[in-house]
Amino acid sequence: MSVPADYGMLLTTVPSRDDATRIANLLLDEKLAACVQLLPIESFYVWDGRTQNEAELLLLIKTRTALFDDAIVRIKTVHPYSVPQIVGTPFTAGLKDYLGWIDDVTRR
Repeated sequence: MSVPADYGMLLTTVPSRDDATRIANLLLDEKLAACVQLLPIESFYVWDGRTQNEAELLLLIKTRTALFDDAIVRIKTVHPYSVPQIVGTPFTAGLKDYLGWIDDVTRR
């Protein structure tokens, strides 16, 4: 097994449950993610010089860091935003069995 830093989480936000479900299923079907969790959030941000306030869904995408780039490209192809938040961070620790499961269900 690899070290925890070989695994991580991508985060992206979308405006609707349909968008979130489409991205989650795509990543799981293509074995680019082991798990995608959806959380309702409220976002405040500046866009086109104005402060915005929107209800969104946050996707927590668990995968291997080696798949980050492929997953980012794939998310971007179906994402409804022109400049979506798609960021990632490696894990600093993790349960060995959980990390092994991520290995088992993601592409090599």
